[in-house]
Amino acid sequence: MIRAVRSERNLLVSLFDSSVPEPFELLRQIVLEGFSSDPITSRYTSAFASGNPYVVEQLARRYALPAEQILCTTGATGALSLVYRALMQPGDRILVENPGFDLFHKIAEAHGFGVDRFERRGEHFTIDPDAVAAAIGPQTRLIILSNLHNPSGMSTEPDVLATIGAIAEARGIHVIVDEVYGDYVDAELRPAPAVQLSPALISVSSLTKSHGLSTLRCGWIVAEPDTMRRIRSLAQEIDFGVSNLAHAVAALVLERPRTIETYRSDIMRRARPIIESYHGFWRDEDLVSGALPLFGCIAFPKLTGISDTIAFSEWLADRCGVVVAPGEYFGAAGHIRVGFARAPADLDYGLQALTDGLLRYREQQAGTKGV
Repeated sequence: MIRAVRSERNLLVSLFDSSVPEPFELLRQIVLEGFSSDPITSRYTSAFASGNPYVVEQLARRYALPAEQILCTTGATGALSLVYRALMQPGDRILVENPGFDLFHKIAEAHGFGVDRFERRGEHFTIDPDAVAAAIGPQTRLIILSNLHNPSGMSTEPDVLATIGAIAEARGIHVIVDEVYGDYVDAELRPAPAVQLSPALISVSSLTKSHGLSTLRCGWIVAEPDTMRRIRSLAQEIDFGVSNLAHAVAALVLERPRTIETYRSDIMRRARPIIESYHGFWRDEDLVSGALPLFGCIAFPKLTGISDTIAFSEWLADRCGVVVAPGEYFGAAGHIRVGFARAPADLDYGLQALTDGLLRYREQQAGTKGV
């Protein structure tokens, strides 16, 4: 859909994106500082087996855990694939949140593991630990959820995660908590990482969503010692894809946390009043229902009277030049995911086009029904 619209030069603004834009100028400065001198930065070193030691050092400080409990990976996707294979056997099943990021179940299915789902409900997409417990089957070996939640951006309270961890621990299984959006929560309100709440919980994250640095493919896994030994043992046999160069740059980025934090905060501080204004209008006009998340860069409104959001998204791209992610991608038809981490002018332009599209689509549907 994006390719088609771009080829016709109709694309105004993509609201499909789910991270801050790549901090190109900051990245350029960091690379110049690290690699234009002689000798080049000491951060350029082997990442084989244990990962870049400077990345691990920064993560150990961040999680307040020993380096032995941290493993660098090729992005969060690589982290998920590695954990699945390390902790599951043929015939095992994974329990996945719904709505949820499609790669959670697609990676499992690609490796031949069965997939079951539990529902996140209500306008805040809350998790009921009792419902999770009821959905665990005899072959369940892993549960996976996200916090902040993708696609809604909603947060899950630490006590809920701790309860799910206790349920998993009692049944001898593990829970992956994808925390790639966690840094969007204001620093003073940011909860402890899931790995600190229960030995059954595994934290997975990366620099992609919070830093806009998908180009570095720097992800990581944080787990309790026995679990990490199993994961690391498999990684040493099969995972040789971590880039020395990319993770050297990642180390330099992680050593400047305030720089990226300021970059991200500035974007979101300017974007949030704009999305709040449009979302309020949509609700007042009964175009959508649902709440905005308190933090993050994505929202997942339910469209009033529109159940086929793939068809709507294609119509929107074709007629209005705006791309959103239809809810079917996440297991929730009738919703769309809107990414709003954009420069104010671009965001206002895109949201106005989306608003026009919602109004026109409603008028079109009403006219069709009248006929």
